[in-house]
Amino acid sequence: MNKLIKKAFLDTADGQIFYRIGGNGKPLLLLHRSPRSSDEFKAMMPLLALKRQAIAMDLMGYGNSDKPPRSYSMADYAQSAIALLDELEIKTASILGNHTGAYLAGEIAAAYPERVEKLILCNVDYFTEEEKTSILKYYEDFHPSADPSNLVKRWSYVQSYAGSLELSHRCFLDMLKSFGYPPYGPIAVTNYFSSLEQRFGLIKCPTLILSGTEDIKELEKLGIAKAQNRNVILKIISQAMIVDIEGGTFCMMNQMAEEISKIVVDFLEQTGD
Repeated sequence: MNKLIKKAFLDTADGQIFYRIGGNGKPLLLLHRSPRSSDEFKAMMPLLALKRQAIAMDLMGYGNSDKPPRSYSMADYAQSAIALLDELEIKTASILGNHTGAYLAGEIAAAYPERVEKLILCNVDYFTEEEKTSILKYYEDFHPSADPSNLVKRWSYVQSYAGSLELSHRCFLDMLKSFGYPPYGPIAVTNYFSSLEQRFGLIKCPTLILSGTEDIKELEKLGIAKAQNRNVILKIISQAMIVDIEGGTFCMMNQMAEEISKIVVDFLEQTGD
């Protein structure tokens, strides 16, 4: 089924953007978490491509996309996503985003409402000021070092939630590609938070929020987010509903591809898309 998915690059003024595309039907744009890439949706894309035109891009600074020439804002990332849709001659699309990708999906729906039909926000949190500081601190040691202990620590941590050796390797490879560079995604998210309520309040399209139960537990352990605050996003977006994904981890897009793909397609079809 993976033969359905093709790979390509888009040229932009800030560099090349790598993307994957496959399937027919109405388009669904997939936006990954940090520090992952479109590989996060490798298992889901062939399933979604049976019903939709599935498109997954590597955000600038991640995966096989170029590093941006400056620290990207959420508005910059939104413009790059729209540039990809324009290149593909897609006027409207539904969008699914996970973590960093969820905030980006929300900003696209707020800034370009005429381009977005439906929205799926996965593992999207409402952070306190203290938690925003914790997020950036978590990424402080994403820099090359002669001491390999940092890499060993990171590998062990990735394995703890990725599970399989194969998936751990893929997640770790994406992480290595971002070592030595600013944490573009987390910086964009934390800067975005001063305007999040106002921006997300502009979202008018039907919205599904997916919350991984193990994902939020791990964020609580890291001191990055609180479970009760996930419902804050639900209150901000007027046409939103939330579904808990039992057992969903940071890697739930890979580990639970069939279950999540079904939920996504059912949501898009049930709301008349």
